[in-house]
Amino acid sequence: MTPPHDIISDLPAEQHIRDGLLDLQGGKTSIASCLVRIASPRLLKAGILKEPIALMDQNDELTLYQLLASHGDRAYSIYNSLLRELSSFERALDQRLFQIAATSSKVMASQGKRPHTES
Repeated sequence: MTPPHDIISDLPAEQHIRDGLLDLQGGKTSIASCLVRIASPRLLKAGILKEPIALMDQNDELTLYQLLASHGDRAYSIYNSLLRELSSFERALDQRLFQIAATSSKVMASQGKRPHTES
């Protein structure tokens, strides 16, 4: 199986996600850590996060926007750009997970084994 962090290699927003994971580990609130919080359901599903992230006092998207406020008039366009990039990341991650599952099923079938299905 592919190590969880290798699953995100070459995906859109890869560096934001890697930085955000480090920031969360260090207890730091940053633009990248907000993106990880927003994407946490998909990151949990992929095995990149091992446990759910504790809830913040406020909405992660609002926190992200507040962190971007220093960019003045550009804050809104940067915010939208980051969320579009994150959306692309999530779609690409889903596709990669599907490809890994399909490959794993083919390998197991060639070995005469049945794929494990969750109940």
